[in-house]
Amino acid sequence: MDENRNTQGFGTNSGTTYQDINQNTYNTPTMSQMEYNEPKSLHKWNWGAFMFNMIWGIGNKSYLTFLCLVPFLNIVWVFVCGAKGNQWAWDSGCFKTADEFDAAQATWNRAGIASFILYVFFIVVYIAIFIPLVMTMINMVNYGIM
Repeated sequence: MDENRNTQGFGTNSGTTYQDINQNTYNTPTMSQMEYNEPKSLHKWNWGAFMFNMIWGIGNKSYLTFLCLVPFLNIVWVFVCGAKGNQWAWDSGCFKTADEFDAAQATWNRAGIASFILYVFFIVVYIAIFIPLVMTMINMVNYGIM
């Protein structure tokens, strides 16, 4: 009877023995047997995380981006978000395949690059208008017109 207890697992009618469990009869692959499919963009810059850090963080369940709300840290943290964003998004487990991940992050990257270009454009236009306006006002003060 003790022999029966040692060889029979999970009840006498199950037919599963402890030896079967130890020999991995459930065909569960080990880490060495599984092919790890890493996304192509995993270690690249993420423009979406850089430009839209908190919105991107919510969408990708990567809540470290909320550290951008901390004064003075935010100046550095936006660059950390851009550099580590893809890794955080992949680690969050929101994506089933590497291809799905790459497609989603490519969309964020396009939006981030477009936003960055528009941002730089508006800064240049602002400077181009503001500096001549200030210089004109200074000249008007110097000549006594104002």
